[in-house]
Amino acid sequence: MTARKGSVRIIGGQHRGRRLAFTDQNGDLRPTGDRLRETLFNWLQPHLPGARVLDLFAGSGALAAEALSRGAGYATVVEKKRERAADLSRQLKPIFAGSVFVQCADAMKWLERAGDDSRIAPFDLVFVDPPYDTALQGAACARLVSQGLLAPGALVYVESARHGLVPEVPAGWLLRKDKEGGDVRAQLYEVPA
Repeated sequence: MTARKGSVRIIGGQHRGRRLAFTDQNGDLRPTGDRLRETLFNWLQPHLPGARVLDLFAGSGALAAEALSRGAGYATVVEKKRERAADLSRQLKPIFAGSVFVQCADAMKWLERAGDDSRIAPFDLVFVDPPYDTALQGAACARLVSQGLLAPGALVYVESARHGLVPEVPAGWLLRKDKEGGDVRAQLYEVPA
């Protein structure tokens, strides 16, 4: 398969209009589209100032970049593929300086270790958007809870294939917003305080 070059645009906040380039080596990168990102960040805007953000399965980094551009305090970005993680570091660090931390790691393995690291504060906002065919949404959400990585009242955005099964989330999570369009199901949950 031929590598595909692309870009995503930050659509709001301080860095509105700035583009982030990416290379898709395997044809598996699927950045969240502008329209859905606009809806998502309209939902999130009151919660963003100073938020501690975790972007699992980061891919293009668009969700973390959007959150930081709109006032999040910092973002931890986890990307498994070495080339993508290097691209994310190269592009995000000059824009967001010490507010972004790029981790080159398998997201599920990173979650296992993160609970043991006292330097990792509980997160206020988490993006769970793995490749749809992996069906890791439910397992990632469960691990966020078991590792104590969520602040009371945290928000967790879960994206999945619209025509697939709805991902299971931990008991007690409150569905605050949801939207379906095209091939995408977008759900925003609140973790009880």
